[in-house]
Amino acid sequence: MTKRSAQLLVFFTSAAVLVLEILAGRLMAPYIGVSLETFTGIIGTVLAGIALGNSVGGKLADRGSAERLIGPMLMVGGLLSWAALPIVALTGPAFGDSPVAIVALTLLAFFAPAAVLSAISPMAAKLRLTDLGATGEVVGGLSAAGTVGALAGTFITGFVLVSAIATKPIVIGVGAALVLSGLVFTIRNGGKRPDAAVIALAFVTLGGAITATSPCDFESAYFCGSVVTNEADPSLRVLLLDGVRHAAVDLDDPTYLEFRYIRLLASVVDAAAEGPLDVLHIGGGGFTLPRYVDAVRPGSTNTVLEIDPLLIDIGRDELGLVATPGLDIRTGDARL
Repeated sequence: MTKRSAQLLVFFTSAAVLVLEILAGRLMAPYIGVSLETFTGIIGTVLAGIALGNSVGGKLADRGSAERLIGPMLMVGGLLSWAALPIVALTGPAFGDSPVAIVALTLLAFFAPAAVLSAISPMAAKLRLTDLGATGEVVGGLSAAGTVGALAGTFITGFVLVSAIATKPIVIGVGAALVLSGLVFTIRNGGKRPDAAVIALAFVTLGGAITATSPCDFESAYFCGSVVTNEADPSLRVLLLDGVRHAAVDLDDPTYLEFRYIRLLASVVDAAAEGPLDVLHIGGGGFTLPRYVDAVRPGSTNTVLEIDPLLIDIGRDELGLVATPGLDIRTGDARL
C-alpha cells in the first residue's frame, strides 16, 4: 500500500465516523431530545467505539493479512451505517432522555460502525510499516490524515450537508460509499468476492435503511419537525419540533392560546397601555404571539428574530402566518 493510498483510506474512514457521529444527534433527537447531555452521550459513546476499534484492529492486523481484511471491514462498516437507521426508528420510541437512555441508544445504533471503521487505521499502519526507521513518520502521517478526515467530516456535515440534504439520504450515501469502496478494495487485492448470502444481507440492510420511518415531516439544520392537524377541529394545528409540542395555532382564531407560557406573555401585552405596540420576539416558533398582537392591538409592529428559515416557511404554508405591514421577520441568531 502506497503512502498516499493509506492516508486517503484513513482520511475517508475517519470522516465517515464523524459524519455518523454528527448525524446521530439529528436522528435521535425526536426520541432523546437535544441537550448538552445528548451531545455528551453521543460523543463519549462514539469515542469508546473508536478506542475499541483501534485496539481490536491492531490485534487483527498482527494476526492476519491486513490487506485482505480492509475491504471486508469497509463493507461491514457500510452495512452497519445503514443498519443504524432502522435501529433508531424501531428502538428510539422506547428510550427516554436520561443519560443512560442516551448512551444506550447510541450504543445500539452507532457504536458498532464507529468501532469497525476505526479498526481500519491500525491495519493501514501495519501495511505501511515496512521500515522500522520510518515508524514515527508512518504513524504520525496516518494519525494526521485521520484527524484531517475527522475535521472534514465534521465541517462538511455540520455546515453544508445537514442544511442541504435530509439526514437519512446522507447516512445511506455514506454507507453506499463504504460498501462500494470496500468491494473495490477487496477485488483489487485478490480477496474473495461477496457470495449470494452477503449480497442478500446487503440488500436487506439497505432496504431497512430506505424504509426506516421518521416521526418528522420536515428537517432543517436545527430541527426535525412536523405539523399535526386536530381531527376534530381541522383549523387547530400543533407544531412539533424534535418530538416536542412547540406551538399550537388556530387558523381561524389568532387569539387562541393553548400553552400557558404564551398566555403569560399575552397577559403582559394586555396589561400594556392601550394602542399599538412595538414588540420584539426572540424566536418565531409557530408565530402564535405575533398573530395575537396583530389581532388584539391593530397597527402594532412585530419584529421577529428566528434562527431557522424553514420555520418561517412552515409558518406561512401551514400555520396561518400572513405578511402584514407591521411584521418584520429577520433570520439569524437572536443572541447576535
